[in-house]
Amino acid sequence: MQKLAKREEQIMRVLWRLEKAFIKEIIDELPDPKPHYNTISTIVRILEDKGFVSHKTYGNTHQYIPKISKEDYQKRDVGDVLKKYFDNSYQKMVAYFAKEEKISPDELEEILKMIKGDKK
Repeated sequence: MQKLAKREEQIMRVLWRLEKAFIKEIIDELPDPKPHYNTISTIVRILEDKGFVSHKTYGNTHQYIPKISKEDYQKRDVGDVLKKYFDNSYQKMVAYFAKEEKISPDELEEILKMIKGDKK
């Protein structure tokens, strides 16, 4: 699976949220200033070529559907970060966030409960 460019990922986030959409619906979900219709259409076709999106045809228009789930992409993306920055070690990654105070003791406690299987 290829890495998505910034704008491609932005469009995929819209498609994951909506589950299926026409180009106009995608544009409506993007922040201002709104990109041109042709720009988004081109990016969606690139996503289709990359295997992230498929479409259904309705007359002369297409409705686009994600082929890759957000969870599958997220898993791969986090795996890349883990390899690149933390020597493939979850321990090093969690330690980094704890050291940088990006994770609170309460959040760490919740993580420990999840690891131990106590998902209250």
